[in-house]
Amino acid sequence: MSEQGGPIRVMVVDDHPMWRDAVARDLAEAGLDVVATAGDGEQAVRRAKAAAPDVLVLDLNLPAKPGVQVCKELVAADPALRVLVLSASGEHADVLEAVKSGATGYLVKSASTAELLDAVRRTAVGDPVFTPGLAGLVLGEYRRLAAEPAPAPDTGEPDAPRLTERETEVLRLVAKGLSYKQIAERLVISHRTVQNHVQNTLGKLQLHNRVELVRYAIERGLDEE
Repeated sequence: MSEQGGPIRVMVVDDHPMWRDAVARDLAEAGLDVVATAGDGEQAVRRAKAAAPDVLVLDLNLPAKPGVQVCKELVAADPALRVLVLSASGEHADVLEAVKSGATGYLVKSASTAELLDAVRRTAVGDPVFTPGLAGLVLGEYRRLAAEPAPAPDTGEPDAPRLTERETEVLRLVAKGLSYKQIAERLVISHRTVQNHVQNTLGKLQLHNRVELVRYAIERGLDEE
């Protein structure tokens, strides 16, 4: 991963060559390392596994294999991969399907280059980035999912993982939809420390990404004081 201080490794997937090239060029000019591009779903899965990007900028409407399937397969193969969907559609159903398949963020193509760059950088550190108006929708969906009865777990409650007070505090703020930067400011700790707490919590709870973490927190009512 590029967290060692190197540039963020990005891959761009879109079936329109001119759009794909323009996005890749904008990212490269801003100092990001564009390690691969792809024009269809099958190619995207193959090349992403070979190039190992930190962030996948992914269109949903792809030939050969739909974007949500690409996202599902690649996140399952590498849970550390961050996926930022860049789509022409702002349809709620598309947004929710993308998030459920493992996308960290969702931007519509009307976003400016500056907004795209900011979104890629924030996605790389695990912040959820959504086109304004969509974040509330996604949080609402997490709440709806959390309200559904979950499959009955083995009742090994005494063995439930124990989180430290600070991990629980960070988890509560994640559930409220705060970014890592906002959490760091609120708790007066560094951005990296927040990331470490989240990684530790994911490990203890055997969860794979922020989406599952938020659902876990909301199921336990941590998003409400």
